[in-house]
Amino acid sequence: MKKRAEAKPLTGRKILVTRPRHQSRALAKPLEALGAEVIPAPAIRIEPPDDFAPLDAALSRLEDYDWLVFTSVNGVDAFFERCTQTPRVRIAAIGPATADAIRERGAEVELTPPRFVAEALVQALSEHTSLGGKRFLIPRADIARETLPRSLSKAGASVDVVVAYRTVYDVEEVNKSASLVEQDVLDAVTFTSGSTVRSFYGNIPPRIHPLVRAASIGPITSHALREYGVEPKIEAEAYTTEGLVEAIAKYFSEGEPSR
Repeated sequence: MKKRAEAKPLTGRKILVTRPRHQSRALAKPLEALGAEVIPAPAIRIEPPDDFAPLDAALSRLEDYDWLVFTSVNGVDAFFERCTQTPRVRIAAIGPATADAIRERGAEVELTPPRFVAEALVQALSEHTSLGGKRFLIPRADIARETLPRSLSKAGASVDVVVAYRTVYDVEEVNKSASLVEQDVLDAVTFTSGSTVRSFYGNIPPRIHPLVRAASIGPITSHALREYGVEPKIEAEAYTTEGLVEAIAKYFSEGEPSR
């Protein structure tokens, strides 16, 4: 007699992924492997900056910096699209995915914090080296938290922040998402950054907020949700794509009823 295959923990669940389209598969694939039906609905797009001059100017004097700090994979991709040399400065990355993206470009990563948020990165840097008088370059999005540069500056470092890419809210995709929310057919909506939260909740009607079961990649994203009065039903313990998938599977495995 054939042994019956065990049901996958997300079988029958419909999960909306709001990540940018070029990054959505990294989250969708493991969710699908657990049985979920994944609906891609990118709430944001990643686009080039309005002006490359500040980034190019920083690249022309890259050897003047002591540290190069990346806070996202998008920042890594945008930086190395313009950089024609392997950086010969110390490099810090906010998390493992960002660090992997740097290594794929042939550069070494000296420091990654134990928790993948700006506050932990500042603490790790301060424990790793003296910050006073050091020069930092942070290539990042046009809209980003000021915690990292502000904290480094407060510790006596000289910090240059340059826009390497723009985060654009995709209102058309969010409107499609709103229609699905209103039909009450989604089991969860995933959020992997504050910008996905702001695009989504800034453009869907407030009356349908209660129908959204929000799944957050970590505390910074959860904070953005709470700014809209939304308490995340799911929050990853490890602030990574893998951690989010694990948290979603655990949540539904513990008996959350279907819609």
